[in-house]
Amino acid sequence: MTTDAYLADCRARLAFDLLSNTWNPVLIWVLRDGPRRPGELRERIGGISPKVLTETLRRLEFNGLVERHAHAEAPPRVEYELTALGRTLLGPIDAFGAWAFEHGDEVMAAQDRNGG
Repeated sequence: MTTDAYLADCRARLAFDLLSNTWNPVLIWVLRDGPRRPGELRERIGGISPKVLTETLRRLEFNGLVERHAHAEAPPRVEYELTALGRTLLGPIDAFGAWAFEHGDEVMAAQDRNGG
C-alpha cells in the first residue's frame, strides 16, 4: 500500500468527486428533511432540468447515498430519500456551506480582480 493520499483510487479523491458535481450536494441537502418526489425536488431546488435531476438521483443511488422508493399506486408515485450513508455527508456539506457563506465575498472579489 502506498502512502500517496491522492492516487486515482484513493478514498479522498472519491469523496472529492462525490461533492464536486454541482447537483450532488444540493440534492443531498434538500433530502435532509425526508423523502421527496421528483417534482418536489425540482420546486425546492430551481434551475435543475428534469434530465439532470434524474441523472443526479441515479448517480447518488448508484453510490449508495439515496434510495428510490416506487409505490404501487395509480398513478405511480416515486420518492427518493437519503440512506444512512448519505446522511453522513450532511455534516461536511454544512461545513462547506458555512465556509462559502463566510468567505464567498472574498472569492468573488478575487474573481473580479482577476477578470472573472
